[in-house]
Amino acid sequence: MAYAGKAHLCLTLIRLLAEEQLGLDVVSGGELYLARQAGFPLAAVHFHGNNKSAAELEMALPPSPPLAGGVGRIVVDNHHELELLEALAARRGVQAKVWLRLSPDVDVHTHTYNKTGLADSKFGFPLASDDAERAVQAALASTHLELVGLHTHLGSQAFETEPFAAAVEALLAFAVEMGRKHGFRLQELSPGGGWGVPYHESDPPAAIEDYVRAISLAVIEGCARHRLPLPRLTLEPGRSIVGPAGVALYTVGARKTIPGVRTYVAVDGGMADNLRPALYGVRYTALVANKAHQPAEEVVTIVGKFCESGDWLIRDISLPKLEPGDLLAMPVAGAYHLPLSSNYNLALRPAVVWVKDGHARLVQRRETYEDLVVRDLQPALQKGLPEFL
Repeated sequence: MAYAGKAHLCLTLIRLLAEEQLGLDVVSGGELYLARQAGFPLAAVHFHGNNKSAAELEMALPPSPPLAGGVGRIVVDNHHELELLEALAARRGVQAKVWLRLSPDVDVHTHTYNKTGLADSKFGFPLASDDAERAVQAALASTHLELVGLHTHLGSQAFETEPFAAAVEALLAFAVEMGRKHGFRLQELSPGGGWGVPYHESDPPAAIEDYVRAISLAVIEGCARHRLPLPRLTLEPGRSIVGPAGVALYTVGARKTIPGVRTYVAVDGGMADNLRPALYGVRYTALVANKAHQPAEEVVTIVGKFCESGDWLIRDISLPKLEPGDLLAMPVAGAYHLPLSSNYNLALRPAVVWVKDGHARLVQRRETYEDLVVRDLQPALQKGLPEFL
């Protein structure tokens, strides 16, 4: 199991992952840097991404032989990266273990922006062309890359197991063909992550056991059918681990009632800390924490404080009468809220507090106005704008 760091990442969480002996899936130099700062074992890191820079790949490689220290697996996404990684590893005199990310053209029923395994995708070597086979040939011919596995990722927030089983079968069939034609031996297999979580009462249940069972059976039965030895199976859950763990807390502020149309209730957050409603049109539910036992009295639309008409969080939800100062709690907020957050309108990102058994622990402090100018070049400003220009 490798936790998908893009869902949410901070130093304290990375250290907890290490304690739980999970792997870590990173997609950028920044996430890899955070893993290093937390002391996470790099051998348990998988490095994804469709446009890794030379600097990021150099961060992932061991410093030099015979020293260790590189990431466990680099998931190669395209031919440019394959050539670049080969050159960097050769220059350093090291060898990197790699997976190839494949695009099997399997659809999952989720938002268009969340689909990543189609033929028309920026991710991976498409199986519909000869790109994937050429990548296998190049990796096998390299003296500085060791091709040990295949990877795919169909998308995010998926609730049906059939597409995952179909993707496993596509990868196994490709592995058999590459073994017959080029001597490739499949040692490791990852169908990625992407299993969904219910955000709203209308969302289907999403038992994680169904997802694990479907993929495991697909691998076992597929390998038996193709007469392949069982590979090491890696799953990369993110949202399904951290999503339900998070609750976003907002303070109610202004109201605007348009008779016969809608009542808007604004909170002290919005699209800068939760972009998902504006980006994906997702539906959330909420609880008025300080009125948890009061019955619903009104239907309102919860909006944020940012200068965008698309800055809304929940449309048409029945809640107790909302008043300024009320505390609105939005569950299932642990994934993709803070990673997608921004300082739009120079908003301050919120604190992160872990709660267990009645005890609270601050793991990320709230941003301050002073944080907003940390990156500015103060000496240049002190010289005076006309002189600086």
